[in-house]
Amino acid sequence: MMQIVEGTNVVAPALEKYAQGPVAQVWKRPGLSPRDRSLITLAALVARNQTIQMAHYMHLALDSGLKPREISEIITHLAFYSGWGNAMSAVAMAKDVFVARQIGADQLPAASPSLLPRSKEAEAKRAASVDQQFGKVAPGVVQYTTDVLFRDLWLRPDLAPRDRSLVTVAALIANGQAAQVTYHLNRAMDNGLSQAEAAEAITHLAFYVGWPNVFSALPVAKDVFEKRAH
Repeated sequence: MMQIVEGTNVVAPALEKYAQGPVAQVWKRPGLSPRDRSLITLAALVARNQTIQMAHYMHLALDSGLKPREISEIITHLAFYSGWGNAMSAVAMAKDVFVARQIGADQLPAASPSLLPRSKEAEAKRAASVDQQFGKVAPGVVQYTTDVLFRDLWLRPDLAPRDRSLVTVAALIANGQAAQVTYHLNRAMDNGLSQAEAAEAITHLAFYVGWPNVFSALPVAKDVFEKRAH
């Protein structure tokens, strides 16, 4: 599953050994489906703007069951969680993959689809909390967070809420944004991600975003798991 760059053994033979050993093995662990592993790997690559391996993992994702419209939505979603430039870089890579696969517009999500229903009570509570904390600091950010992210982007139907949350958590861990993980990991579990799946996602990410980023997220995940157990 791990892409090995040609000539790796000339530069770093041990790296090739690890790629063929533990990195290949992590893809075979039963805690997550190959589709989920592809989803979080793509999210990590987009979040970190690591374009060299994107095409390989986009092909792998399609072979593992991710749909073209889901890959499109992952890129769109991450424009808001890892930056517009990273999303544009991913678009350039995905374009070649989609052309090679003869993926046309009929397999992509609509620009303005009918949105999923939202919990008005939960969204009102979230919006009020953010406004109370930051409304006087950056009212524009607060307004866009409500109008663009939580009342539009998060309600787009072509990426399931559970998967959208998983993409977000993966991107946050990938970029060392541990402070944001509490809210989004809780949201992911509310959307159907199990604790075992969350733990396995973090394990998988260690190989793709580095041990320090994962260990920065582990205390946060531990706190979320413990609080949800009570």
